[in-house]
Amino acid sequence: MEWSLGAFDWSLVVTIFFGAVSGYVASRILGGEGFGFLGNMVVGVIGGYVGSWLVKIAKVPLMDGFFGNLISSVGGAIILIFFLELIKYMQRSNQSSKKSRAKR
Repeated sequence: MEWSLGAFDWSLVVTIFFGAVSGYVASRILGGEGFGFLGNMVVGVIGGYVGSWLVKIAKVPLMDGFFGNLISSVGGAIILIFFLELIKYMQRSNQSSKKSRAKR
């Protein structure tokens, strides 16, 4: 059996790269420290799906190709990061209110 790059499915590599870039760009736009390389990949890939889905649902006209996908992926990652940060904030405020009640 002979192995060649021509038969290699590059879609997974492109998805991971695109997810990492999208997650990194979104975290920088929001001014956060990011989630590290793996965290940015996960946020970017999931954000890419969220962004693509929202663009289809809202029927937003975006350019085709790399830049259209990048815009929708970064937008989805921004939305995802916003909700993740909101959840972390709610957990911290809930924990601090429990501590203040315990001191009484």
